[in-house]
Amino acid sequence: MTRKKVKLAYINNDSSRKATYKKRKKGLIKKVSELSTLCGVDACAIIYNPYDTQPEVYPSPAGVHRIVKKLKKMPEVEQSKKMMNQEVFLKQKIGKVSEQVKKLKKENRDKEMNRLLYGNLSGKMNLQGLTVTDLNDLTWLIDQNLKDINKRMEKIAKDTKSARMAAAAAAAMHPLMNGKVNVNVTASATAFVADNNGRIM
Repeated sequence: MTRKKVKLAYINNDSSRKATYKKRKKGLIKKVSELSTLCGVDACAIIYNPYDTQPEVYPSPAGVHRIVKKLKKMPEVEQSKKMMNQEVFLKQKIGKVSEQVKKLKKENRDKEMNRLLYGNLSGKMNLQGLTVTDLNDLTWLIDQNLKDINKRMEKIAKDTKSARMAAAAAAAMHPLMNGKVNVNVTASATAFVADNNGRIM
């Protein structure tokens, strides 16, 4: 059974929000620990929350201090190279979702235009009442189909030509190979007779 997707929104209920915080915090620390152990990298977590006066840290205050000190020794460009705040994260997320929506719209539009095209060819639909945008999209689809057909025909013609050339080359080599075998056999037989003073053993 698949787990229900959690809606990413602020939890208004205090007790539910606190319970979710504890659960998610535990999971986050576990992930940081796994990342550090499996990949052999320095990783730490500093978590500020409204339930404690001091932030929670992982793996330890000394460990966090060491890693932060190491980070500050790096050039500023390297420090912020892969840094991401909530605003940047949301922008990236929105960008990805927008691309997905754009892709789905294009797929749906292509399906609609294909339905119009084949419906018209079969006589089940007509082009009356279509907008200029519809007609332009339909024209583009027809052009694409024609390009695909031409590419396919060119490939078939190329493959056919290659097959014919290979067959012609094989046919041309066949009598030459026979002649070569016959010459070799005759030369061998002559040498055999000469070696035996004209007598066949």
